[in-house]
Amino acid sequence: VQLQASGGGLVQTGESLKLSCTATGLNFRLFTMGWYRQAPGNQREFVANMTSSRSTNYADSVKGRFTISRDNVRRTVYLQMNSLKPEDTAVYYCQTVYNLRDYWGQGTQVTVSS
Repeated sequence: VQLQASGGGLVQTGESLKLSCTATGLNFRLFTMGWYRQAPGNQREFVANMTSSRSTNYADSVKGRFTISRDNVRRTVYLQMNSLKPEDTAVYYCQTVYNLRDYWGQGTQVTVSS
């Protein structure tokens, strides 16, 4: 299983970014896909996930601003991030669980300047 994330960058407060993560090595449509983030000096934290049935969960800190979606044909999960804040600055990782093991993408940096 490999996860390839992209889409990070440097934006100003209030702007938007859309992250993408493409998965290979698994039957993508059957698996819950998630996004996590890690800011400097902090532990990695949950951001959002979407199940195979397209149910979603969000961290309270991003509800109403971030939207997770998936394209099973493209084997890709997205994270649309709107109204970005400096506290959203972190490395963002996509994640899935396959055969009881966590798999992580390589991370993509999101920096929000004030």
